[in-house]
Amino acid sequence: MFKLTWKHFGLALVLMLSLVLAACGDTEDEEATEDTGDTEEATGADLGNEELELVYVEWDSEVASTNVIAQVLESQGYDVDVTPIDNAVMWQSVASGDADGMVAAWLPATHGDLFEQFGDQVVQLGPNLEGAKIGLVVPEYMDISTIGELADVEGLDNTITGIEPGAGVVQAAETAVEDYGLEGWEVQSSSSGAMATALGEAYDSEEPIVVTGWTPHWKFAEYDLKYLEDPEESFGGSETIETMVRQGLEEDSPAAYQILDQFSWEAADMEEVMLEVYNGTDIEEAAANWIEANPEKVDEWVAGLE
Repeated sequence: MFKLTWKHFGLALVLMLSLVLAACGDTEDEEATEDTGDTEEATGADLGNEELELVYVEWDSEVASTNVIAQVLESQGYDVDVTPIDNAVMWQSVASGDADGMVAAWLPATHGDLFEQFGDQVVQLGPNLEGAKIGLVVPEYMDISTIGELADVEGLDNTITGIEPGAGVVQAAETAVEDYGLEGWEVQSSSSGAMATALGEAYDSEEPIVVTGWTPHWKFAEYDLKYLEDPEESFGGSETIETMVRQGLEEDSPAAYQILDQFSWEAADMEEVMLEVYNGTDIEEAAANWIEANPEKVDEWVAGLE
């Protein structure tokens, strides 16, 4: 009888310990749940519609900026698709509401005609990068300083190597051909990648070449280049890269609207991402690397979220 009593006592003790441990576990789970809730509230309150689409023209600069801001939006709880499309279609898709936004509007010159067409149908959030520039670019080793001197350069085949047809810098180059009386010259449109390849091949051989160029771009970090002076102002002055979103985004996805409105960085930031991609890093990895290395700037973009 004595032994049986102790066995019962032992079983009761085990049962009591099990109940205590279970209660502790429930408390920890509740605390963990509370902590998770606090984190979600701090980083993604009032997300609204969590599915977003950002569109961009496939220039190296816009590939960099779009992927960086997309990852920041994703870190706050959004599901973001990034879609490369044609220049005009990019504007049209935001204006029609088919896409939620873009951070790739070059103003006032490069996308001036598109802004005139679609500007009243989008929400203009202002510059995300200032001091951008477009123009004709040549290697520093070429003994030339102005666009008007191109007619006297041998070995160019009267050709300016451009990028995508319809791009603002290509249109400005065509205007420059007329403004400077470059008879027999043409702007040969291609793509951003093809232009960069042609520039690299010519540079390695120290051959003359003139390309449509813009800043920020990794090529200025990779090669010793210069803009040709443009006294006729065919390319206009300095530009800004601006953020445009669809009408209604502020109501539909308030936190995303706020982040996009606060997005702003420097040319050196963008060129850092572009150069890493040029050197072989995947764009998603390059964007993540920049974000990890620049927490203070990212904090400014997500500041004030409730």
